[in-house]
Amino acid sequence: MALLKHELRQNKISLIIWSAVISFMLAICVLIYPEMATQMGDISDIFADMGSFSSAFGMDQINFGEFTGYFGVECGNVLGLGGAFFASIIGISALAKEEHGHTADFLLVHPISRKLIITEKLCSVFMQLIIMNVIVSGFTALSIVIIGEEIDFKIIALMFVAYFILQLELAAITFCISAFLKNGGVGIGLGLATMMYFLNIISNLTEEAKFLKYITPFGYTDSAQIISDNAIKTEYLVVGLILTLLGIIAAYWKYSKKRYFLAKQSDKVLMPCRLFMIHVI
Repeated sequence: MALLKHELRQNKISLIIWSAVISFMLAICVLIYPEMATQMGDISDIFADMGSFSSAFGMDQINFGEFTGYFGVECGNVLGLGGAFFASIIGISALAKEEHGHTADFLLVHPISRKLIITEKLCSVFMQLIIMNVIVSGFTALSIVIIGEEIDFKIIALMFVAYFILQLELAAITFCISAFLKNGGVGIGLGLATMMYFLNIISNLTEEAKFLKYITPFGYTDSAQIISDNAIKTEYLVVGLILTLLGIIAAYWKYSKKRYFLAKQSDKVLMPCRLFMIHVI
């Protein structure tokens, strides 16, 4: 548990910042809804007639005049992208940073197995996602109470659940990639999350590209589909859960076999001080 606690302490500033930013943006989106509600009927008609642009974001299938439709598009994009970026960053950094910062030299000389190391690091990633979602959903619920809007609780809850599973999937995939890296890969994590987002947009443009929804986790977070079906698309979700499990298994396999090299000669002078500071922290 020591490593788990250390990871949570080390990432607490990042967790607070990302949670605060996403919560703030979602709260603003919710709080301005009453001012926009009177115009939403006309806006909904305009967006529905914008051809491929409307199809790409599912705006031709939902009603902006209703809170669930508005929340699905405006707030869904904030939660989807923000949560995906955060999950990818903490996932891609979890294991790669140990070799990059030579802290693996410290970890591996202790009586702790590699399986336990990866388990506690994976738990820290998932715990950060849970904490972030609890904070964000709490502020969102408070904002909804403030505006006094009646909502379809099941639909909103399904959206939050879908985005949480999306974050778990991206975290697992980037965690797996992290086990193969020797240096930090934040750019890789952000690039992967961005690519998945645009794959979903492409899949909405044409029937020939629908198969992409099986690849991208944004396929089962499509708010238009959740609102119309009153459920998360099962076939897309199952594929996402399988990819999550495969990512975790691959991470265990690679990290258990990974060979670490000693720090460079130039680092050996500072290494005792660095390890002492890590142990104290």
